[in-house]
Amino acid sequence: MTSSSSPAEHVITLDGTHPSTREVLGGKAYSVNKMRAMGLPVPPAFALPTGVCAVYHDNGRSLPDEIWQQVLEHLRRLETETGRRFGSGPSPLLVSVRSGAAQSMPGMMDTVLNLGLTPELCEVLAAETGDQRWATDTWERFCHSYADIVASDPGAAPPTDPLDQLRSAIGAVFDSWTNERVKAYRARHNLGAGAGTAVTVQAMVFGNRDERSGTGVLFSRDPATGENTLYGEWLAKAQGEDVVSGEKTPNPLVTVGDILPDVYPELERIAEVLEREHRDLVDIEFTVESGRLYVLQCRAGKRAPRAAVRIAVDLVREGLITADEAVSRVSAEQAASLAKTQAVHADRTVLAGGLGAGPGVAVGQAVSDLDQALDLAAAGTPVVLVRPSTAPDDVPAMFESVAVVTELGGSTSHAALVCREIGLPCVVGAGVGTVAKLTGLTVTVDGTTGAVYEGDALHTPDEGDVDEYLTELLGYLPDTVPVDHPLAQLRSAHLERA
Repeated sequence: MTSSSSPAEHVITLDGTHPSTREVLGGKAYSVNKMRAMGLPVPPAFALPTGVCAVYHDNGRSLPDEIWQQVLEHLRRLETETGRRFGSGPSPLLVSVRSGAAQSMPGMMDTVLNLGLTPELCEVLAAETGDQRWATDTWERFCHSYADIVASDPGAAPPTDPLDQLRSAIGAVFDSWTNERVKAYRARHNLGAGAGTAVTVQAMVFGNRDERSGTGVLFSRDPATGENTLYGEWLAKAQGEDVVSGEKTPNPLVTVGDILPDVYPELERIAEVLEREHRDLVDIEFTVESGRLYVLQCRAGKRAPRAAVRIAVDLVREGLITADEAVSRVSAEQAASLAKTQAVHADRTVLAGGLGAGPGVAVGQAVSDLDQALDLAAAGTPVVLVRPSTAPDDVPAMFESVAVVTELGGSTSHAALVCREIGLPCVVGAGVGTVAKLTGLTVTVDGTTGAVYEGDALHTPDEGDVDEYLTELLGYLPDTVPVDHPLAQLRSAHLERA
C-alpha cells in the first residue's frame, strides 16, 4: 500500500480522492479513480488492491473475513451513491467484477458482468423497467458469464444469494492471475511475476438496455497507422464482452453519430481530454445506456509498430513528449518488426479477405487446432492460426504463430489487440467458413490490406520508399547509442535502404 493508506485498507472507494498508484490499484481501478477525479461520466466503484491478490492466495484461495466485511461496507456506499439495493428490490443494484493488474494485459484475465441477479430479482427488474425482454437478456448473460468464469461449468447456476455470487466472483478474478494465458503474456512481454491483479467492483450500466444503448471501444488515434483520427468500433444493444470477444463483428465508431448524434461529439471531447492527460494514444471503453454516455476504462492503447513510430513523432511535434520519450515508446520487438522489408505479390490468388487489424505480412501453414499449432510451431513450422474468433485461452498458440486470421470480430477484438501489440499480422472478420477453407493450406497473410493469399506470395520490395516518421524518429537517437540497440540497428538498415 502507499504511505497514505492504512495497512488494513484492503478495499478502496474509487471516487477520485484517494491518492493511490497504478501499482496499488491496478490499471483499471487506477483509471476509474483518475477519471472520476477529472469529473468524467464514470459509474461509481470500489477496488480490492493488487496486494489483496497475494493475501487471497496465501489464505488458501479464500478471501479473509475481515476483508469481506470491508467489501460489504463499500457495497453499502455503492448502494447509497446509486440509490439502488444489492440483492433486493424494488430497484436492484447490479455490479461488474473486473480484473486489472498494474500493467495492461487486455483480455488476459476475467470479468463478470450483471452480477447480483436471481430469477426473482430478474422479475423485479422487469417490473421496475417494464421491459421483460431486457431483464431476461441481462439475466441470461449473467448466468453464462458466471458459469463460464466463476463455476468453470457450462451447466452451473449462480448461487441464489447475490452476496455469495459476489464473494465467489472476486475469488475467480484473483484466481485468473495464475492462469496459463497470463503467464504466457507476461513472459512474452517480460513483465516479471508482478504483484497480482486488483479487483474492481463497479455499478453496472447497460449497453443492452434499448435502441439508444450500446457499447464500444475507441482509440484517440488509429492504432494500425498512427493517423491522428478517432478510431474504433461499437455495437448497439450490446455489452462490452460482445465487442472485445470478437464473437460478433461490430460497426465503425462513426455510426454512433447516426443513432446518437449527441454522443459522438462527447466521445471526441473525452478522447482529446484523456489523450492529453496520458500524453499518448489512449484506448477507451464506453457504454451508452438510453442515450447517456459512460466511460468505463482508459489506458495507453496497443499499437502496430509503424503506428508506434508515427504517434511518437507526432506527439513530439505537438509538444506533448520529448524526443527521448519518443524513442522509448518504440520497443525492441517493434523495431525488429520494422526492420522487415517483405511485401506481397498482389496478383496471387486471394483465398479470403477481411479487415486488416495487425499490419505486416507472413507465410505459414493454416492451423485451427490450438494444440496442433503449438506442436507444429515447436517443430519449426511457421503456423497461421485460423479461428472463428480468439479468446484469452488461445494466447499461448497466438504467440507461437506467425499470423492470425479470424472469421468474426473487428479491429478492437481480442485477436486484433493482442496481435497489434506484438506486431503479428492479423486479419479479422474474414467470414464464416474461412477456417474450413484455409486449414491445412500454406497461405500468406497481409495484415495491412486484410487479404489472405494462396501459397507463398512474399517478395522483397523495390528500394526507395522512405518513411518520413521513421526517418525523424531515428534522427532522435543520440550518437552515443550502443550499436546493438534495436533502433540503432534499424537506423543502419534504414540508411542503407534510403
